[in-house]
Amino acid sequence: MELLTIGAFAKLAHLSPKALRIYDELALLPPARVDPETGYRWYSTAQLDTARQVGLLRQVDMPLARIRELLSMAPESAARALEEFWREQERTMAAKRAVVDFLVDRFDGKSPEMYEVLSRELPARTLFTSIEQLTSDQIGEFLGPLLARFSGPDVPHPEGAAGRPFLRYHGEIGPQSEAPVEFCGPVTEDGAGEIAQRFPEMNRTTEPAAREIYVRVPKSDMRGTLGFESLHQWLVDNGAESDWAPRQTFLCDPQTVGEADPVYELAVTLR
Repeated sequence: MELLTIGAFAKLAHLSPKALRIYDELALLPPARVDPETGYRWYSTAQLDTARQVGLLRQVDMPLARIRELLSMAPESAARALEEFWREQERTMAAKRAVVDFLVDRFDGKSPEMYEVLSRELPARTLFTSIEQLTSDQIGEFLGPLLARFSGPDVPHPEGAAGRPFLRYHGEIGPQSEAPVEFCGPVTEDGAGEIAQRFPEMNRTTEPAAREIYVRVPKSDMRGTLGFESLHQWLVDNGAESDWAPRQTFLCDPQTVGEADPVYELAVTLR
């Protein structure tokens, strides 16, 4: 097995030595040999193909943790995972394009296209809640089990929109920034005692009756950027105030619908 110094390997792989050190620390591309006395790294020519794959995947902005996961898959599974990643990238770019179009219209003195803002009255209700500090990438793992728990027929819900579980955001989140995210599962008052016994780790609270405004956000705008702008603009136009702890209520599995179909409602409660 031919071994190369980190500098020689980096040159052949079109990567920097610094990048190789990071990939080693993340167990993404460990060297073939490490000198036990000096700590110097040596790489095998057999690792060049993997190194080039990592470099190419970084060119399309795939996160390192996701690259490590993809490279551990069988070839066909890796191909499907890469296709799904790129569909996500295309949705992200489409959402950014919509934001640019929105701002161009505003700078040009035009009225940007907004989502229709609707309103509804919500009754007082009992909520079972769970709150965690999360980044946007951790939402699915947090929401999935709780949504399955509170969406089933064995949990008594209030009727209509008042009975849908939702997320409440108490700060700005992103892939690298976290904030408190609260899951809220509405239940009927007469069923709350039994639910409290089944889920003692959750908090029980009562939410007063309120009026909320909301928009339906399509799959093409999963970040909800224009949804937030539409709600902000409605508040300004109507001289209204809100608590501005946005609520997100999923209407369907995003994987099952088209880009123009609504996947969740984004709402704020009026003061």
